[in-house]
Amino acid sequence: MSFAKLDDHCRALGALDHALSILGTDEAVNMAPGGGEARAEAMATLSGMYHRQATDPRVREWIETAARSEDLAPEQVIAVSELERSYINMTCLPSDFVESKMRTSMRSEQLWRKARPTGDWAAFQPALEGVVTLMREEAAMRAEVLGLEPYDALMEQYDPGNRTASITPVFAELKAFLVEFLPRALAVQEARLSTRPLKPLSGDYPVERQKALGLEMMTAVGFDMNHGSLSVSDHPFCGGVPSDVRMTTRYRIDEFLPALMGILHETGHGLYEQNLPKDWSHWPSGKARGMSLHESQSLFVEKQIGRNPAFWRFALPLVDQFLNESWTMEDLLPHVHQVKRGKIRVDADEVTYPLHVILRYELEQDLLSGRLEVKDLPEAWDAKMQASLGISTLDDPKNGPMQDVHWPSGAFGYFPSYTLGAVMAAQQWAAILKLNPDVDAQISVGDFEMVNAWRRDNIWSRASTGSTPEILRDATGEDLNPARFIAHLQARYGQ
Repeated sequence: MSFAKLDDHCRALGALDHALSILGTDEAVNMAPGGGEARAEAMATLSGMYHRQATDPRVREWIETAARSEDLAPEQVIAVSELERSYINMTCLPSDFVESKMRTSMRSEQLWRKARPTGDWAAFQPALEGVVTLMREEAAMRAEVLGLEPYDALMEQYDPGNRTASITPVFAELKAFLVEFLPRALAVQEARLSTRPLKPLSGDYPVERQKALGLEMMTAVGFDMNHGSLSVSDHPFCGGVPSDVRMTTRYRIDEFLPALMGILHETGHGLYEQNLPKDWSHWPSGKARGMSLHESQSLFVEKQIGRNPAFWRFALPLVDQFLNESWTMEDLLPHVHQVKRGKIRVDADEVTYPLHVILRYELEQDLLSGRLEVKDLPEAWDAKMQASLGISTLDDPKNGPMQDVHWPSGAFGYFPSYTLGAVMAAQQWAAILKLNPDVDAQISVGDFEMVNAWRRDNIWSRASTGSTPEILRDATGEDLNPARFIAHLQARYGQ
């Protein structure tokens, strides 16, 4: 039977994907710098093997026969349909191009790690130019096959169903609101601090204590430590596979909230991966839908839960226990809710973070179209930073266009997911609050079962059985809507 052949095919691809995921995680966390060239070659070869198997012409025949001639159960119909979508996207690119892209992007990423600490833009620029050239080629190939605009064709790889036609107006509304709202939020904060100044952090937070606190928080919100781990990397991420989720963060010993919030963020990703339907884990339909839904899960844990005062009624005693502190809610919440203009996206607060993402969304479209060349990126970045956040990065490329790993690694079309995720998380929280007005009381005593059950039923178990807009609509009863996120920011930071 063709469906059985497709099942075997997906299992074989799953094994290769497993190997690539673990190798990629190890490269970022454990690998010695001298292993970079050999690792790039190994992963390029495996990527080529994966691509050749995934695009085997027999797969199209099996898909057509299974869909046309076999009596499939409803979930099998969905699985075959999603595999067909994946197959079409995979066959947009020849295998030699996939290998070349993997090799180029890995070497670019390795150079980025070397050049970023000193902000050596001159050394990094040629590598990024090579990546941008490849991404323009990839976008053109995908666009021709998929019948999409080039940027939409790249975004389809991360967010199936989302298009710039619907995202750009949402981002424009959000950007206009945030540019006006940021000074107001800062003024509210300043007035509050004038009557009760910010209590200084002790500045004594050994990494081992921070990690112990992070592991405690991960377990509390539902992460299964039997199928996951926490390590350190230059750039926090969640990798691995659902049965072996590899999470990372980075620590500073003079403050603890950045690492803890990073851990909560990555735990949201990990919860999504661990709760995907196991019976379909080797099929595309059983995998996470896309990065905006993935980010909605991480931001739900980090923002809707982790910056919720109710959460800190539960978490504050643990902070005191693990970090030898003695805090009150009035001491800690101003740190948790602090709004501050800054250069670094991953350190940004809820109010300023979307402005960092929208900047990248606009710039990478300009890079892809040729309206902007890599050599002019520092100036373009600086202009947009000054317009939206009032900050210059012109003489600081390390904290400007070199700060993120995404472009060096060829992940164009990914950045919108972060702010789309924040918007979606706010919509999901509103849906939960409507069903269960007592959710804050549950969270305040460390009870996360209801919020996890809702997400398991409406997001996690859906995996990739619908498009991103379809899953959001089914879960919340509405399309992408910035109003929920705007209301959330106004309530938390505007009064």
